[in-house]
Amino acid sequence: MKSNVSIASASLNRKANFAAKKKLALKRFNEGKYLLLLFLPCLVYYIIFRYLPMYGIIISFKDYNLFRGVFASKWVGLKYYRMFVNNPDSFEIIRNTFLLGVYKLFWGFPAPIMFALVLNEVRNIKFKRVVQTISYLPHFMSTVVVVGMLLQFLSPRSGFINRIIMSLGGDMINFMSDPGWFRTVYIASGIWRSVGWSAIIYLAALTSIDTSLYEAAIIDGANKFRQIWHVTLPGIANTIITLFILDTGNVLDIGFEKVFLMYNPAIYETADVIGTYVYRVGLVQGNFSYATAIGLSKSLVSLVIVAAANYLARKFSDTSIW
Repeated sequence: MKSNVSIASASLNRKANFAAKKKLALKRFNEGKYLLLLFLPCLVYYIIFRYLPMYGIIISFKDYNLFRGVFASKWVGLKYYRMFVNNPDSFEIIRNTFLLGVYKLFWGFPAPIMFALVLNEVRNIKFKRVVQTISYLPHFMSTVVVVGMLLQFLSPRSGFINRIIMSLGGDMINFMSDPGWFRTVYIASGIWRSVGWSAIIYLAALTSIDTSLYEAAIIDGANKFRQIWHVTLPGIANTIITLFILDTGNVLDIGFEKVFLMYNPAIYETADVIGTYVYRVGLVQGNFSYATAIGLSKSLVSLVIVAAANYLARKFSDTSIW
């Protein structure tokens, strides 16, 4: 008799807990329904263009035939993964991709932080807005326009960069055909294009710092550099760490369009990256299985890098993305 009573009591408790959780969930949904509505287009985008196409990774394990289809093609396992590892060009391609990604992170990540710190110290509002507007403009230019401008600026005959070099007594440099200059041009143009737009997040984070902290630092005799080091940077540290973790995941995600428009056979030794190689073997040569295997390998390595960066951030600070 007692056992039946306890079972009934437990059942009632479960029902009551379920009803309470359901009521709380409905309350939270009603409170955030407009935010969820704003999030809906983003969710639909990722489902349609990111998650649904993921079924296609199966062709990396098959000898994919366009006419037979995905499921009727012959299963070959890790054949194409071994093919890429044993490819004599794979080391050079991975090296180029990794170096471009690391240089982009090393030089490109601090640039918007420093730009935001400098802009935050400007007290002339009109001048500050003009600088912000000018710095944002390159972000809205298409990659084709940016590369076209590079070709014009760096032209060995008519480019103003070479004109300046020759006017100072230097020799003309063919930047776009010299393998040694490709990475410098790629990284510098990327910084120029993104520094203003990327600084928006840091400028927003700077507004959340309590001004009384600066007042206390001034009373303690801290100069401007000390204020930035002891007040400003710690105030936006969480934002910096979060964005750094996200950027580490893009170390191998070098923009295909820009590299494709900039490179040529003369600079393959430093310009050929995973994205352009996948384009050649996948779309040009029609080896879809091989191209998919390379792309999936790159994605898995990027996932490992993000997980490692997040682990280190969680271990040495209070900030992480999961």
